[in-house]
Amino acid sequence: MEELYQLIEDKIKASGYTGDVDGREFYYEVSAEADTKDNGKYLFMVKKTETVYYEGCMDIMDKDFDLHYIDIHDGDNTYHVDFDA
Repeated sequence: MEELYQLIEDKIKASGYTGDVDGREFYYEVSAEADTKDNGKYLFMVKKTETVYYEGCMDIMDKDFDLHYIDIHDGDNTYHVDFDA
């Protein structure tokens, strides 16, 4: 799993986002969002702070999810992270 967490961090940093990124924390936040949903395709939002939030798209299957992308909104800036690329 450590490789997955590092991959998440690397992809987010490659988008140009300069804020703090913890791949493990990010994974568990997205997993928690997926755990509350039935199977299907979802748009979601996770609020981090007053000025930072994530918007994303994922498919949820029986025991797994596939995160397609997130947009990190930090004040007036938006950073797109494509996890399918």
